Amino acid sequence: MNQFFKVSLTFILFVLVACKVSAQKFTTHAVKKGETLESIAKQYRVDAQTILKLNKEVRRGDDLRVNTILVIPKDSKAKAVASESTRNVESTTVAAAVKNGVDEEQEEPIGFTSYRVKKKETLYSIAKRFHITEEAIKKYNPDLYSSQLKKKMTLKIPKYRRVKPEEEIVIDENDFETYQVAPKETRWSIAYKYGITVDSMVVLNPELSGSNDYLAVGQELRLPKIAGSTVENQETQLYTSYTVPPKMNFFQLEQKFGVKSDEIVRLNPEITERGGLKEGMVIRIPQAKADSGEINTENFNFYEVKPKQTEFSLTRKFGITYKELLTLNPDLAQGLKAGMILKLPKEQEGNFEVRNSLVLDKINLLDSINVGNRPKLMFLLPFRLDKLDLSDKERVATIIDKRNSLKYSLGLYSGALVAIDSIADLGVSVDVKTFDNQLNLARTKEILQQENLLSYSAIVGPLDMPSLKETAVRASGKNVPLVAPIPAKSDLSLSNVFFSYTSDEVLRDRMIGYVQGKMVDQHVIIIADDKNKAVQAQLMAGFPESDTLQVAQEEKNIGIDIKKLTELLSEEGDNWVFVETDNFKLVSSVTSILNSMNTEDIKVRMFTTNKNSAFDNEVISNAHLSNLHFTYPSVYKMGSNDSFTKRYEKRFGSTPDRYAVRGFDITYDLLLKLAYKNNLIEASKIIGETEYSGNKFDYEKVGASGYFNQSSYILKFEDLRIKQAE
Repeated sequence: MNQFFKVSLTFILFVLVACKVSAQKFTTHAVKKGETLESIAKQYRVDAQTILKLNKEVRRGDDLRVNTILVIPKDSKAKAVASESTRNVESTTVAAAVKNGVDEEQEEPIGFTSYRVKKKETLYSIAKRFHITEEAIKKYNPDLYSSQLKKKMTLKIPKYRRVKPEEEIVIDENDFETYQVAPKETRWSIAYKYGITVDSMVVLNPELSGSNDYLAVGQELRLPKIAGSTVENQETQLYTSYTVPPKMNFFQLEQKFGVKSDEIVRLNPEITERGGLKEGMVIRIPQAKADSGEINTENFNFYEVKPKQTEFSLTRKFGITYKELLTLNPDLAQGLKAGMILKLPKEQEGNFEVRNSLVLDKINLLDSINVGNRPKLMFLLPFRLDKLDLSDKERVATIIDKRNSLKYSLGLYSGALVAIDSIADLGVSVDVKTFDNQLNLARTKEILQQENLLSYSAIVGPLDMPSLKETAVRASGKNVPLVAPIPAKSDLSLSNVFFSYTSDEVLRDRMIGYVQGKMVDQHVIIIADDKNKAVQAQLMAGFPESDTLQVAQEEKNIGIDIKKLTELLSEEGDNWVFVETDNFKLVSSVTSILNSMNTEDIKVRMFTTNKNSAFDNEVISNAHLSNLHFTYPSVYKMGSNDSFTKRYEKRFGSTPDRYAVRGFDITYDLLLKLAYKNNLIEASKIIGETEYSGNKFDYEKVGASGYFNQSSYILKFEDLRIKQAE
């Protein structure tokens, strides 16, 4: 136990050194179609890393969105910024010393990064990926002169200071405008309006305080002109004003106007600032442009073409001919282009997943790691160290046993530590900061005030709802995702929150769908108490031929009419009985009665759509549940004796509980996604369901309310064990 505390409560703290940029001249660049980070860097004679440093909304490897406004340094100090940024941000080992006064023509690398070769990659494709020559790769990987490139081979990739200038750039000095701060405006809302980051705003306006976010009404800011603000190459977008009526939500807006919720939020930053849609709020909605055809999601799925894909590779992927693909997508006759949306037959199957009619590529995260990514996590959990006397071991053990929040925090964090060790073995460096928020909102605010949230890739926690809301709101202003590790029902309406715990509503729908898919001629009986009348109605709608049995609820007694149940049970087919309650006395009584009626002549199986604590009470007989093949939906399944369990036992000397398993699974899933693409929100758009020791994750964005886990298990009791039914 002492060893457990020493490891669990050792906080891993790393501080990223921030480089300051002052007295720098800048211009802006509106991204045009087909431009890349490298082509823009080459155009302005700066290093790509310099652009990444000043425009944190841009991630290396991502496609640039048209009309995104980038801040670009104009003078020679860009060289120093790039060099410093490379040392601070890239997680590489500098293998060559850089001397002062280096000539611009020098081609010696300033450092190296490691790269793991993927399936079907060639030396040519890797050289193109890193914008270097094949010979440069061979020079620092001499084995390639005598042997072939192989999958999973680790290469040493050189990094160079800058691209060579090839042409003179004429800078338009009228790229900026003066903006006056209006009442209630914030740094974030103004930056959002201009399509830049808060960091870029500070670079352009060095007089802004770094200690707080205060803006004075009427204060003048230097900002880039918004793309399309001049008549040249302008594409007109018309908008309509709309007054939000009572009880309006994003789903209804999307259905009414055909505009995605995240686009509505982008155009109306006051929605985020005021905590969601409010009655009477006047928002602007883009008017729909003429569409070439109707999008029918009932009969078709849709797929976004990725870079370097060909017609041949797509026809093989989806198992259809090019002629069939061309018939559905006439624009293909003009050539296949990255970003093109293709229409596909609904019944098409293959090595992909479909979510809301959108086809997602299945990605093996273990084979897609980029060791150049260095995620930084914040754990904000209530360890309550202020209440613990670690010198009194017995007292500490007693407190842990009685306090669920502390037990959960320690379990979750111990599993997370094993996940961090596991990801490090794959070559990914992780920066971690862990804080004890003491289950206190004031303490949470203090921590968030002191930390630079922009430097974090994601935040895990807190556990209490007031602190969770506060953290979510502050992180949303910095575009930092927050992972909620526990069930969290709230009025949060922020697109940066990832609810990792599948909701009761999703679990119920999954259970009903499972039973409907298995039914042949079974007879359904529903037993629900007064608190679960809504669930009873949903079950009756799903099973129109079902019977219901009323629950007798007196002041001290609760139960069912055995005679009436006997009359309802069928001898011709199996009886499937749903029990919906959170009263352990009713569960115990019904389970015992059903077990006694489960004979060779009458077959009974028991179900529930919500296995709450009432079903885990010690008075409930597991033997009865096993005899009834009790089946239920679950967020979690018992972990197997896998590599995580062995690693946990080796580190902590005990078997991991369900909290530790969950802590490992949440953190490992998070880190693998960040190692693949160091942007959780972007990664979640293209990664489908993932599964680990005892948990599955399939995050789906629901309007502006955040990302919700849609995954679950169907479990059943059988032979006195819990097994996976599906």
